[in-house]
Amino acid sequence: MDWLYGSIEATIAAYLWPMARIGGMMMVMTTIGSNTTPMRVRLLLVFAMTIAVAPVLPAMPAVPLFSFEAYWILAQQLLIGIAAGFVSLLLLQTFVLAGQIIGMQTSLGFASMVDPTNGQQVPLVGQFYLILTTLLFFLFDGHLTMIRMLVASFETLPVGETSLNVANLRALAEWGGWMFGAALTVAISAIVALLLINFSFGVMTRAAPQLNIFAIGFPITMISGLIILWLTLGGIMSHFENTWNAAQGLLCQLLELPCRIP
Repeated sequence: MDWLYGSIEATIAAYLWPMARIGGMMMVMTTIGSNTTPMRVRLLLVFAMTIAVAPVLPAMPAVPLFSFEAYWILAQQLLIGIAAGFVSLLLLQTFVLAGQIIGMQTSLGFASMVDPTNGQQVPLVGQFYLILTTLLFFLFDGHLTMIRMLVASFETLPVGETSLNVANLRALAEWGGWMFGAALTVAISAIVALLLINFSFGVMTRAAPQLNIFAIGFPITMISGLIILWLTLGGIMSHFENTWNAAQGLLCQLLELPCRIP
């Protein structure tokens, strides 16, 4: 009877702890972890991935399931998965932030819509960049790359033996600051162009004070903003590629994988 109970515990553990790490990533991962993806779909994806990869993973630690150590291992696996999924979330929020900066500078920030990710009103330009970069993320097979990295992390971060260290968590926090720098890099051309336009309006106001600068400047700024968006759209691909390479480097550091990112 004890042998049967131990066999059942080992079988459950072989699927439970990998499912916790995979489920943690799917819970936070961009698009898949958002409110637009039904909970049942996410659960089915987690179950299918766990059943597919569990037989090829290293042996799980022989720890009783109903013990404090088992709960601690479960929390470790959730933390690893959440940290990996959070990287993809920061990746796309970089371009959302850039779109919000451009929208505020071009007076296009008045047009807003509900963000399906967090349910709040955000500028429409930010949502445009979010949709565009989401398509690029799946075009680059970002979701498949993250799944492959997470499965490989069971070798570098074995279940029950190691977890994310302080240096890796610090690198994840510092990448949030890097996100603001990358967003400014995407939006800097639009900011400079609109600064010149506003400077020209200031010269016009000094030369002809009788002109209503608000009645003239507002529509010209909006039209100029649309033109600037159109002209700078071609550089989004290179910006996304550089940001995605940086995100992969961070994932390799978090999961301690021997990656070579170009």
